[in-house]
Amino acid sequence: MQTTYHVPVLLKESVDGLNIEEGGVFVDVTFGGGGHSREVYSRLDEKGHLYSFDQDADAEKNAEGFDEGKFTFVRSNFRFLKNFLKYYGVEQIDGLLADLGVSSHHFDDSERGFSFRFEGKLDMRMNQRAGNTAADVVNGYDEKQLADIFYLYGELKQSRKIAAAIAKARAQKKIETIGDFMEVVKPFFKSEREKKEMAKVFQALRIEVNHEMDALREMLNAATEMLRPGGRLVVITYHSLEDRIVKNLMKTGNVEGKEDKDFFGRVNTPFRLVNRQVIVPSEEEMAVNPRSRSAKLRIAEKI
Repeated sequence: MQTTYHVPVLLKESVDGLNIEEGGVFVDVTFGGGGHSREVYSRLDEKGHLYSFDQDADAEKNAEGFDEGKFTFVRSNFRFLKNFLKYYGVEQIDGLLADLGVSSHHFDDSERGFSFRFEGKLDMRMNQRAGNTAADVVNGYDEKQLADIFYLYGELKQSRKIAAAIAKARAQKKIETIGDFMEVVKPFFKSEREKKEMAKVFQALRIEVNHEMDALREMLNAATEMLRPGGRLVVITYHSLEDRIVKNLMKTGNVEGKEDKDFFGRVNTPFRLVNRQVIVPSEEEMAVNPRSRSAKLRIAEKI
């Protein structure tokens, strides 16, 4: 099941980046199919421990075969990283890994509504137990809110026109399915750009539904606080919005990217960049796993 749920991206590079000590405490905040977690787990001895987070019930099914003595699955959004680690008595960690990509499992499951390749409900919730669905957003947000979402999270130039078309369509009939939604937005894109532009539209909705940017900021701030000196922060990003936040934190110590300089003009930051240039997948990996093509790996060490 782990092999088909999601193929881990930059597996060796990211886990090597954690600089694992066998008896250390590590966190994988994006368990998914368990690929990265299993590799981290395999490098720990009986004194080490791995805490893996995922809010998706489907992901929890992949958490079999781990020794509970050195592994804990936390079914929660990673924005609550600090709360749960404190609950388990953990004050400091030796490394944290985050693969911010959506599992291929989600894109391939028509019932989850993440992909425009299938018909189904317009859902997109990572945690299906709570929160608004994409249909709730599309039907409930006002026109300006929708335009802002498509512009900020999808970087779509036609965001206002798309929002206006949605408002007009839903006044006639509620937009409930992927097909309903596609019917409204598809006319805005030329056939040769359709797939890329639709991917941006769906990305924007997914980010809003799951509050991804807020969750990422909260998790990174908590990780900064909980990493011990010498601990590693390893993050794989897939689009410019999340990559900018990660880059800001690693370079300046805050997600906004505000530089606090000392008398000599040096930036005060709790991190040292391990790789000054982003690490990207090899040609071989991209050929085998097309979803890895936009991946960027950044590694920083707590000072």
